[in-house]
Amino acid sequence: MIARFAILPALALGLTAGIALAQEAAPAAPAAPATTEAAPAAPEQDSGAAYESARNQLGVLTYCQEQGHIDGKAVEIQTKLLAMIPAGDSAKGEAAEAKGKEGTVSAMGVERRLEDAAKEQNTTEEALCQQMEGLLQQLAAQVPA
Repeated sequence: MIARFAILPALALGLTAGIALAQEAAPAAPAAPATTEAAPAAPEQDSGAAYESARNQLGVLTYCQEQGHIDGKAVEIQTKLLAMIPAGDSAKGEAAEAKGKEGTVSAMGVERRLEDAAKEQNTTEEALCQQMEGLLQQLAAQVPA
């Protein structure tokens, strides 16, 4: 049984995975020829999960903005990051984003209402939204423009 759901670490994991995928997708300098067999590509479900997580986060940030907890900057950043992640199943992405817009965080196979997570952590939705916004801005600063 999960007594408490650590919403910010879960979001951080999702954001970090999305940024890592974005950085992998960015053109890199040519590598020296490999002398051994190349490592296998990441499983498709990982990129699909990162895409769905990023879409859910976009929805949650939109929810936070609509509630007046944050301004539109975080939504803009998340939208730019999302464009850098390989697209997954659009229907699953739309469903994940819709859940987010209702205030439900879906990460690491767990769904949790932002309101419930705030109560469990003795804080407010506004505080969680602001923490997510700050975390997103910190992570986005690590991505090359």
